[in-house]
Amino acid sequence: MNSMDYFHKLADKSIAGDALTRAECQAVLRCQDTHILELLSATFRVRERFCGRRVHLHMLINAKSGLCPEDCHYCSQSRISTAAIERYPMVSMQRLLERAREAKKARCRRYCIVISTRGATQREIDFIARAVRRIKEEVDIACCCSLGLISEEKARQLYEAGVEQYNHNLNTSERYYPQICTTHTYQDRLETLQDVRRAGLHLCSGAIFGQGESEEDIIDIALALRELEPQSIPVNFLFAIKGTPFERYTRYLSPYDCLRILCLVRLLNPRQEIRLSAARERYLRTLQPFALYAANSVFVSGYLTEPGQDYQETWQMIEDLGFELEEHPDGEETIGASNMCS
Repeated sequence: MNSMDYFHKLADKSIAGDALTRAECQAVLRCQDTHILELLSATFRVRERFCGRRVHLHMLINAKSGLCPEDCHYCSQSRISTAAIERYPMVSMQRLLERAREAKKARCRRYCIVISTRGATQREIDFIARAVRRIKEEVDIACCCSLGLISEEKARQLYEAGVEQYNHNLNTSERYYPQICTTHTYQDRLETLQDVRRAGLHLCSGAIFGQGESEEDIIDIALALRELEPQSIPVNFLFAIKGTPFERYTRYLSPYDCLRILCLVRLLNPRQEIRLSAARERYLRTLQPFALYAANSVFVSGYLTEPGQDYQETWQMIEDLGFELEEHPDGEETIGASNMCS
């Protein structure tokens, strides 16, 4: 069987709802560079079947920076980082509202409030819940939060305030997790995700690739995300930031490697919103448009401590591809729809 037929056979399996075998996952990750367009073509069949040609934009705010007690080796905000970043306590209510309006202006579907922490305190939860209520009233944009390890009770308070989705990435495979963090475990993250889901929130959970993980780790985390079934899957690539333990992992992945990973995540998660996230600009470079043949969502206008592509440039990329920028429907939230990509 030639590569074109083989990859389309995998697409047929994905559309039918069947999981790829480990051998098939490996074949995707080992796709030859000369066959990458064939892999993208097959993957796009899955993306188009469930997500059409629509693309969602998302914007975040780093609402509390550089004050985290954890030792995540990839993170410039961890307690072991010496990176030259801004460090500040929780921003004001006004700043949260201003950034929400920026997200709305950028035609974003969702706005995510992120803080550096092991887990948000009750006081922080109370403040963010008040902020979300005002954002929903004054800006009318869907809200997501990323506040670390939290309980079901705290998650329910966010849900009742109007938060629709909670971000908490698995980040890597369970096997490799002790190599990226020692102050909490993979299981701690899973438990938070379970608590958040029980509270009624939808899940946003993905991974960071390029941290020195093996091919088997990539397959393990991709399969784990399929089993978890989050609403959204952010696909991040490592910012190898000077002053962090992982600053050595520069250019660990090629643009084609990133495309192969994105294709694998889509083939294993055909209905999910797959978001092109951190460091997409650095890793994919001129091949960024090809990533949207697998992904249907993009972070714009910066990340936590690193800059990112301006939203207007992202608009242009989407338009040039002939895709459709889908904004959040006024006054309604569609996350409960049967087609999860929508």
